[in-house]
Amino acid sequence: MAVPKRKTTPMKRGFRRSADALQGAAYVEDKDSGELRRPHHVDLKSGMYRGRQIIEPKGN
Repeated sequence: MAVPKRKTTPMKRGFRRSADALQGAAYVEDKDSGELRRPHHVDLKSGMYRGRQIIEPKGN
């Protein structure tokens, strides 16, 4: 049976465990434009956030 030669240090163990917690970015479909956007972020295509015009639409 394979047995580790040395004890894994807490730092190395932490590096491994932190990589286990990584997740992909979450995206939601915008109900007005239908584009994918991050939750709680401005929709860059329309410039809208929570029903208000925040920035000029991108691409104009």
